[in-house]
Amino acid sequence: MASLLSVNVGMPKDVAWQGRTVHTGIFKSPVGGSVMVRKLNIDGDGQGDLNGHGGEQRAVLVYQIDSIRYWQHYFGHTGYEFGQFGENFTVAGLSDQDVCIGDRYRIGEAEFEVTQPRVTCFRVGMRLGIPTLAALLVAHHRPGFYFRVITEGRVQAGDQITRTRRGAHQMSVAAIDALLYLPDRDPNDLETALDIPALSPGWRRSFRELLTSERPAAPTIGVEPSWNGFRAMKVVDVVRESSTITSVYLAAADGAGLSSALPGQYLTLRFPGAGDPAPVRSYSLSSAPGSGTYRISVKREGLVSTYVHTRLHTGTIIQVAAPRGDFVLTAGTEPVLLVSAGIGVTPVLAMLHQLAAHHSNRDVWWLHTARNSDQQAFADEAHQLLRSLPTTHEHVFHTAPAAGIPPHRLTAETLATLDLPSAATAYICGPQRFMADIGEALTKLGITRIHTELFGTRTPINPGVTTVSSTPPHQPPGTPGTGPSVTFARSGLSTRWQFEKRSLLELAEACDVPTRWSCRTGVCHTCITPLLAGATSYLPDPLEAPDNGQILICCARPDSDIVLDL
Repeated sequence: MASLLSVNVGMPKDVAWQGRTVHTGIFKSPVGGSVMVRKLNIDGDGQGDLNGHGGEQRAVLVYQIDSIRYWQHYFGHTGYEFGQFGENFTVAGLSDQDVCIGDRYRIGEAEFEVTQPRVTCFRVGMRLGIPTLAALLVAHHRPGFYFRVITEGRVQAGDQITRTRRGAHQMSVAAIDALLYLPDRDPNDLETALDIPALSPGWRRSFRELLTSERPAAPTIGVEPSWNGFRAMKVVDVVRESSTITSVYLAAADGAGLSSALPGQYLTLRFPGAGDPAPVRSYSLSSAPGSGTYRISVKREGLVSTYVHTRLHTGTIIQVAAPRGDFVLTAGTEPVLLVSAGIGVTPVLAMLHQLAAHHSNRDVWWLHTARNSDQQAFADEAHQLLRSLPTTHEHVFHTAPAAGIPPHRLTAETLATLDLPSAATAYICGPQRFMADIGEALTKLGITRIHTELFGTRTPINPGVTTVSSTPPHQPPGTPGTGPSVTFARSGLSTRWQFEKRSLLELAEACDVPTRWSCRTGVCHTCITPLLAGATSYLPDPLEAPDNGQILICCARPDSDIVLDL
């Protein structure tokens, strides 16, 4: 019979790790006597990152003595202690192959339900000094699992564990874990997993997304990059759109046709004449899809944009990567809100072109804000496109208009007066604060389908790290690298690979390039990044490789000069 060998608790604390501070509850120690287990926690226990750990669905982490002994043999260690894998309950029995999602167990006075496998997180590797451990737990089918507390009560080491109910469909913890993290999954298994009532909402959401991606879809032009690396293009026209914005029209230098881009996608461009090494920047396409040329529109606000405004001319050859991005207009019949601020108008203007080209019957709302009419680009173009559609609403706001004209701002209060349709899908582009405020306001108005596009670096995801650097991206400290060139396109930084780094993620962190990660071992795909040019290899190999044109920077290294959309 299964039994509870140890109850382990620990409160979150700050831990030094790779030059940073991580707030974590991974450090657990055995406690003697009986302990009260409550809906959200065990008395004396806590989690440092409640986004990934803890809460009702993850109140108690369980790990097996058999798995601990397995890892002792695997690593040749003998000094493991109860709680070292971050588990609250160390148990005899209850293997991940036998326990199923939805199984219920009585331990002491309390009853529990299995909700999901352990979250893949770098902190278990940090705790044991084995950086790859998160991936190994999945690859070896020994993740452990979480309990939800059905009935609160006291438990203690030595309590017998009795199963009181079997979960629906009897899908084991190991099977559910593999279904999320390993390749060659069966869509039928995803359907079955989604039919398990006890499965936690987070895993349910992930399986829904996977099921959508696994289903065959109608072919869509431009979903994957149309070409690899950079392609020579010629500037065929330069047009001043406003006092601060200039458009550049591009055609293939060899005269070949251009593949269509999806409305809302962007180009990444290398400008040989703007510096050495040639700087790389990304700009949204503002032209109608399939128009024969690509049009980017650039606001003057830095070194490269100044070059575009003052020195770029017809006939100039620049290098261009294929259209990319998932901030795209999706098909449907529901109303569309196109909301933008300043230069953020460019991707939503491309969406408006698409709607007009298809003579859409959708209810289209155009909400744009600029400082004044002198700085507002594409006013006439947008107005004419809106006039060509049957049902449109145009609202333009100027925050610093000419003297004598009162400012008009796009705010939550303004949105509340417009009677926006709650069934709409919203596309928002502009400064980060603008998108956050407008997104929050739309949510309060009942609009839940909201897409945003951020210019510049993305908001970092660094779980548990107490402080995120606000230092602008820079060359890494120490001796300059001698390896391939690595360009972080969104950050406007090029540097040489330092061979002592274990991954591109470590190089990015050394440069204070904002990054996103969780497992750091090629499991969770949080660090997935478009590879715009060049070649990379993995060490270690990820458990499931990403789609073509994307890499996992947590375990990737450059094999040639590369450009990352980071």
